[in-house]
Amino acid sequence: MYAKIFSGSLFGLEGEIIKVETDIAPGMPVFNVVGLPDTAVKEARERIRAALINSGCRFPMRRITVNLSPADTRKEGTYFDLPIALGLLAAEGDLILAPSMMEGCAFIGELSLEGDLVSVRGALPLAIALREKGIRRLVLPKDNLEEVQILEDMKFYPISDLKEIVAVLEDRKSVIPWVTGAKNHIGRTCAVSVPELDFSQVRGQERAKRALQISAAGGHSLLLIGPPGAGKTMLARRLPGILPPMNYEEILEVTKIYSAAGELPGNRGVIAQRPFRAPHHTISAAALAGGGAKPKPGEISLAHGGVLFLDEIPEFGRRSLEVLRQPLEEKQITISRTSGTAAFPSDFLLIAACNPCPCGFYGDGTERCQCSAGQIHSYMAKLSGPLMDRIDMHIELSRIGWEELNPACETEDMSLDSKTLREAVCAARELQKRRYRDTGISCNAQLQQNAVNRYCQITAEAGTLMRNAFARLPLSARSCKKILLLARTIADLEGSEKIQAEQIAEAIQYRNLDRIRF
Repeated sequence: MYAKIFSGSLFGLEGEIIKVETDIAPGMPVFNVVGLPDTAVKEARERIRAALINSGCRFPMRRITVNLSPADTRKEGTYFDLPIALGLLAAEGDLILAPSMMEGCAFIGELSLEGDLVSVRGALPLAIALREKGIRRLVLPKDNLEEVQILEDMKFYPISDLKEIVAVLEDRKSVIPWVTGAKNHIGRTCAVSVPELDFSQVRGQERAKRALQISAAGGHSLLLIGPPGAGKTMLARRLPGILPPMNYEEILEVTKIYSAAGELPGNRGVIAQRPFRAPHHTISAAALAGGGAKPKPGEISLAHGGVLFLDEIPEFGRRSLEVLRQPLEEKQITISRTSGTAAFPSDFLLIAACNPCPCGFYGDGTERCQCSAGQIHSYMAKLSGPLMDRIDMHIELSRIGWEELNPACETEDMSLDSKTLREAVCAARELQKRRYRDTGISCNAQLQQNAVNRYCQITAEAGTLMRNAFARLPLSARSCKKILLLARTIADLEGSEKIQAEQIAEAIQYRNLDRIRF
């Protein structure tokens, strides 16, 4: 006999409908799965055999052929355990599949040997892909419900084991479908919370705080340079607390990436707070960019919508750092393999930190630098010119003194908390949202050259200052563009429509490496 059940397959973040066809014919007992299955799909035969028997169902001892259609695309993952098991029962005649239940419905889920339904990786991006292709009902493991309920216009049937879904299909048990209500769910999940890491806890470094506020307001990448103990990591870890709250589209896209990577936290189904990724400098280029035989998101994509922090950036491998160049410009990264090409969104805020020299004390007033000029040059040369050109801001930090660290001393910067900074950032982002409506641009850092000429109008005095800076400093064309974009963000924070000379002057101060040679 013959049975047909719909399922889905995921490649990167893109999914497609898979038709699981099962045929049982007389002959020697054999179980063949065809249609370009990978090892995980082939091994499903033994899982399904044990799951059926341990669930009290019969396993057909005849010639079994399972075809995964379309047959010209590789099938990967454990999504097909449940549909294959149900197809075997239906083809054997032990289960009647009601057309009313099967119409517009897909099944995904991994089976344990006991017959329990185990959660699968990438349920959310797969559900999105199936919805776009006309599937409006999805039977899935109960543990995957939390992540997919963010979707609108779909019904989900969360199932715990094989016995339960068989009882449902035979009308011996009713299951109430989960009708998604994304607005209510998001309202509960993404309320703005008070960050544990607050800028009011940071003493001194007012210039760095100002730079981080500009970075958050305009989406500008930033390099912090300073001796050990200057507070580089402490400042970077507080940056997500002043970024604007995520909207529904951002939450959906970030959660989709984490679902495909299998990195959703166990206690919540969606990523409603902006990510902060801080990979170690020993990370490989493939782990940073993503990839593998079956492309998975790397750290660059996992930081999408949030912050990618590279501490001790000169210690990263040269190949790893050069991987950053494409996503910094294009806001996505493309992974090509023999099995296909996958594109992952990578719109992150890059914050990097480094010492001024190998020992860390060049220019420090308290410790003597032990490095030669050649060692210092070699250390900073690890950062290629093209990469540094793509980093918008270069900020030098110095060690703070006891007067600022003294717990008994109340300093003015302690009143500058994350809430105050975030309010100014949100106001600037809202201004940019109105300015760039219907253009696909969300922040100043995304402006291309033709848009720079339109949106970065400067006064005559600011134009003169810019002309003098270009003549005296070793600025590239990209550096001049970065200065204009920084000035545009500073003007937005100050509520100025045209860019003033003092805003250009401040923006130039944030391009230290254009002016200083180590």
